[in-house]
Amino acid sequence: MSSNRIRLNPSAHTWAFEGRQGKGDEEATARVLPFHKSLPDYAETPLRALPAFLARDLGVGRVLLKDESNRFGLPAFKILGASWAVYRAVSSHLGLSSSPSESGSYDRGISLADLGARARSAGLSVVTATEGNCGRAVARTAARDLGIPTRVLVPRYMAAGTRDLIRGEEPRLVEVVEVDGSYEDAVLAMRTEAAKASEVGATDAHENVNVIPILDVSYEGYETVPDYFVQGYSTMLTESDRQVLEATAGQAATHAIVPCGAGSIAQAVTEHFKSPSRRAPPTAVIAVEPTTAACLQASLRAGQSVSVPTADTICCGMNCGVLSSTAWPVLREGVDASVVVDDGEVHRAVSGLKDEYGGILAGPCGAATLAALRRVCADEEARSSLGVGGDSVVVLYCTEGTREYVIPA
Repeated sequence: MSSNRIRLNPSAHTWAFEGRQGKGDEEATARVLPFHKSLPDYAETPLRALPAFLARDLGVGRVLLKDESNRFGLPAFKILGASWAVYRAVSSHLGLSSSPSESGSYDRGISLADLGARARSAGLSVVTATEGNCGRAVARTAARDLGIPTRVLVPRYMAAGTRDLIRGEEPRLVEVVEVDGSYEDAVLAMRTEAAKASEVGATDAHENVNVIPILDVSYEGYETVPDYFVQGYSTMLTESDRQVLEATAGQAATHAIVPCGAGSIAQAVTEHFKSPSRRAPPTAVIAVEPTTAACLQASLRAGQSVSVPTADTICCGMNCGVLSSTAWPVLREGVDASVVVDDGEVHRAVSGLKDEYGGILAGPCGAATLAALRRVCADEEARSSLGVGGDSVVVLYCTEGTREYVIPA
C-alpha cells in the first residue's frame, strides 16, 4: 500500500503533451538554446553519475544528477527562465523581434546591450516577486545586464543574506521590498503594483509609466511571461538528454525527478518528457514538494487546483501554496507521481550528496529530488506503478547549489 506521502497518477503513463494551440511553442523553444549560447559565460552544467552502490541500494540501474549549482555564475537554474523571460518581455514591449538570424546568433539590433539602451530610453522598469533565486536571476538580467530599475517584492521570512544577494546584482537599480506575509502575498502585491502602474500609464498622457511584471507564476490574464520561463528551461533539458545518452551508452532516462514549487520547472520537465516525439514508453516524471507547501499533491487529491497554507521550510524555493495556473493542467495530466518529503529527509539528502556521493554541493530544493527517490524506492506500490527496477535510469534535477539553512531538529 502506497504511503500518504506519495500520490500516484497512473493515467499519466499514456498521456502526451500536444502543445498549446496557437502558441508556437516548438518554434519558440528552438530559439532558446541559441539565445543562451549568445550570453557571456554560457557553459553546460554537468550531469553527475552518483555511485553505483547507491543505485544498488535503491534497486535501480543508474542515478544521474543534473547539477544546476552554477548556471551563468548563479547558484540555481532560474537564470535560464528569467533571462529568456526578461529578454522576450522587454523586446515585445518595445515591439522588437527576438528571432535569431540565419546563422543562429542573435541580431545585433537586439543584443542585450542594445535592448538595454532602448529600454532605458523608453523609461522601462521591472517588478517581480520571489523567494530568492528567481528574483536574483531577474535582477541579474533586468538591472545588471539591461540597466533598468528592478523592484523585487519578497516575503517577510526571507533571510537577510538572500535579500543582500538580490540587491548585490546591481545596488543602484535593485530595490528589495518586504511584504508582510508569504510568497503568495508578495505575488499579490506585485500584481497590484503592476496593475496600478498600467492604469496610470493608460490614463495620464503626460506620464509614461512602463512597468513590466516578470514572474514565473501565471494567473488569469497573465500567461505569456510565465510561458517564457518554461521555454527557458528547455536548455537544461536539451543538455541533459544528450548527456544521459553519453553516460549510458545510448539508454535514455526512464525516470525524471524534479522539484515543484509553483510548478514552472515541473511543467517544463513534464512537457519535455511527455512530448509525442519522444520514445515509448515515455519517461516517468516524479514531482517533489516539502510537507509545508504540498500544493500539487493537495490539488491532485482534490481533482482541482487548490491553495494550501505554507510554513517555514529549508526548501525555501518550493515554499509555494498555489500552483501556476498554466502549470496545473499539465501536471494534473502528465505527472506520474507526487512525492512529499520533510525537512529531515531533505537535510539527510544534502549531507549524503556532499559526504557520501561525490562531494556534490546541493541546496535543499535540489537535494529534495534524492529524498523523493529514496521514498519511492522504499514503497512497493510506488515502485510497481512507476516501473522502478534494476534497469531504471533515474535523472535527478538538482536545481540549486549549497546555501546556509537552519538544520532541522
